[in-house]
Amino acid sequence: MEERRFPDERLELIFTCCHPALALEAQVALTLRTLGGLTTEQIADAFLVPAETMKRRLTRAKDKIRTAGIPFGVPADERLPERLAAVLAVVYLVFNEGYGGRVDLAAEAIRLGRMLVLLMPDEPEAHGLLALMLLHDSRREARFAGGELVLLEDQDRSLWDDGLIGEGRERLDRAIALRGAGAYVLQAAIASLQADDPIDWREVAALYGELGRLTGSPVVELNRAVAVAEVEGPEAALAIVDALSLDGYRYLHSTRAELLRRLGRRDEARAAYRRALDLARAEHERRFLEQRIESL
Repeated sequence: MEERRFPDERLELIFTCCHPALALEAQVALTLRTLGGLTTEQIADAFLVPAETMKRRLTRAKDKIRTAGIPFGVPADERLPERLAAVLAVVYLVFNEGYGGRVDLAAEAIRLGRMLVLLMPDEPEAHGLLALMLLHDSRREARFAGGELVLLEDQDRSLWDDGLIGEGRERLDRAIALRGAGAYVLQAAIASLQADDPIDWREVAALYGELGRLTGSPVVELNRAVAVAEVEGPEAALAIVDALSLDGYRYLHSTRAELLRRLGRRDEARAAYRRALDLARAEHERRFLEQRIESL
C-alpha cells in the first residue's frame, strides 16, 4: 500500500522526532528543543518544572536514544496515530509560546495545524487543535493596548477577527462530527463559548469540569475556578484555587489575587500579586501585575 505523502517537511520532521520509544513528555520536550525553537527554560515553564529538571530530562532522553540505538525515520502511514498525541502537544506549545508575543511562532503553529488536518483529516483532535488555535488567535489584536496586557473581559471585541472565529468554529464542528471529545476539542468548545457575548460561564465551567476529569490537570481546575467565579462568586472560586498545589505557577497567584481583591481582602490580594510578580518573566505580564499592585 502506498504510504501517505507528508504535506509539509517540518511536520514530517516533528513526526520523526516524536518517537514512541520515549515517554510522551520526553518526545514533546526533545522535539520542542530540537525543532520548535524553544529554549530549555521555555520548555520547563510549559511543563511547570524548574529549568534544571527539564535539562536533566532532555539529557536522559538523548542518552536513551544513543544507548538504545533508537532509529529515527519517517513513520509509516499506520504508525502516525501512535505519534499524534506528542505532535499535537508540540504544535500547541509552540503556539502558546507565540501567543505570549512571538507572532512568528503562533503563525507557524497554525500553519502546522493546517498541514496536520490535511495529513490526517479523520482525526478529530487535529481539527480540535486547529480550531482552538484559530479561536485564540482571533483575539490577538485586542490582547494588548499601548503595549499593555488586556484581560478577556476588557478587550475591544471590534478588534476580534470574525473570519478566524468563523473558521475556528467550522473546524470545531468538523471535530464534533467526527465524534471528537478529547482535550483539544473540549478546549476549542470553551474558546468558542468565550467568543460569545454574553459568555455562558455556567457552560464554560461545565466544560472545564469535563476537561479536568479527562486530563487530571490542576491548571484546568484553575481555569474552571475562573469560570466558577462568574457563576457562583469569588468565594466559591477561591476555595477551588486554595486546594491546588501549584505554588510555582504564576497564574495561580494572579488568579488568587484577583479573587481576594473582589472579596475586599486587599492586603492578601497585594501579597498574592507580589508572588505572581516574583514568578513572571514576560515584561508585559510584569507591568500588568505592577499596575494591579499599585491599584491596591
